[in-house]
Amino acid sequence: MTGELDIDQVAATLRLSIGLLLRRLRQAQPTGELTMPESSALVRLERGGPTTAAALAKIEQISPQSMGATLGALEARGLVERSPDPRDGRRVILSATEAGLQALRDRRNARTEQLAKALSSGFTPAELEQLMAAAPLLERLAQSI
Repeated sequence: MTGELDIDQVAATLRLSIGLLLRRLRQAQPTGELTMPESSALVRLERGGPTTAAALAKIEQISPQSMGATLGALEARGLVERSPDPRDGRRVILSATEAGLQALRDRRNARTEQLAKALSSGFTPAELEQLMAAAPLLERLAQSI
């Protein structure tokens, strides 16, 4: 079947539709909610555990200064905490606080509710089945990038 499809056209169509979905989800972001960089940093801390600001900046492929600003905003809101590295007192280790983890859960729940509302009001059962069948493929695509 891929012989019949233009891979570049498939890529462009997916980029446009996924991009639109992400923009719409972001547009509905309530005031005071986590920004994308804040959310990304918290997710890294949640999944990878405590680490340094430099390591987070490297993983996120942003400057240490940008990561410092993001972490400073998170720390000011009590969502991350700094502590001395037990192995090297010159380094500072950052970790997500319980409030930070709750903020991530709240963000995920809000996005899931937003998607569920749209799905329940505008899609047939057959379309929902198609979307469900496509989800593993989209995840596999994301993992391969």
